[in-house]
Amino acid sequence: MARLDLALDDIVQLRKPHPCGGYRWRVTRLGADIGLRCLTCEHKVMLPRATVEQRTKAHFDAEGHPKPVANGSAS
Repeated sequence: MARLDLALDDIVQLRKPHPCGGYRWRVTRLGADIGLRCLTCEHKVMLPRATVEQRTKAHFDAEGHPKPVANGSAS
């Protein structure tokens, strides 16, 4: 699996919605665990890096420009 090139304040769109209905999260902490804050309700979570990489559908930089996502889905 390709490693996701995350930076602080990047935005990731996850495959499943948060219970508040939001899909987009801002990266607030980097390391083995990734800190995320929901852009809809401001809820904070910590997820293992591997989980974030598997669940990421889209990746944007802090300004909102798309970044490539390689989830190893080549057939």
